[in-house]
Amino acid sequence: MRRKMVIIDKSEAELMVMVMVEKQRRNEKKMIRVKKQERILSCLPPTAAGPCSLHRFLRIPLFSNYLRPRKMFFHIVLERNMQLHPRHFGRDLREKLVSKLMKDVEGTCSGRHGFVVAITGIENVGKGLIRDGTGFVTFPVKYQCVVFRPFKGEILEAVVTMVNKMGFFAEAGPVQIFVSNHLIPDDMEFQSGDMPNYTTSDGSVKIQKDSEVRLKIIGTRVDATEIFCIGTIKDDFLGVISDPGTTS
Repeated sequence: MRRKMVIIDKSEAELMVMVMVEKQRRNEKKMIRVKKQERILSCLPPTAAGPCSLHRFLRIPLFSNYLRPRKMFFHIVLERNMQLHPRHFGRDLREKLVSKLMKDVEGTCSGRHGFVVAITGIENVGKGLIRDGTGFVTFPVKYQCVVFRPFKGEILEAVVTMVNKMGFFAEAGPVQIFVSNHLIPDDMEFQSGDMPNYTTSDGSVKIQKDSEVRLKIIGTRVDATEIFCIGTIKDDFLGVISDPGTTS
């Protein structure tokens, strides 16, 4: 059987060689990174082997790709119809309108866009429309703002607000996150009392009210005016960052 010869030109051959060289370079860099991580892990003391205390020993996470911050803050343009009372009409009409906009919008939550952190600028204020029978005037306002929108798979640092046998609640800015007891490391057990907490068997790590934890979002529930998240600390490099009981 005669084999069919495939003829490729010089440019295609050079491209194939470049692709092979690039793949080989990436594999070599990956192997160097893995060996470096294994060498660091071999130097850790036994007390720093757990995921909750590993970052305490190193001060920084080993696997930077794992904890690489994702995009949660967005700078967007929104529109809103603002009603203003006739007593505010005058030279400072625009300032009154902007002040009322900041008071009404900042700190609110939209299920579509997230939490409005701050208004950064006013793009346009449209012509006012008088509302019949009230005297109020409605102004369409287009403004720029920074919003905070968490997504599944993101890593957050949060403060524990409540602990019970079902798990614990934590807050990361305006976002409330619940971590179930099934998503807490198996070596941590619930301890009831005046200050409910989850403690490891040796008592070295404790999760209680006001503790700072690093967690991962595994699910979100979006309503019209609220975003609620489900998190986990049962993964590498997640857990307690600081314990108020040990710092005092």
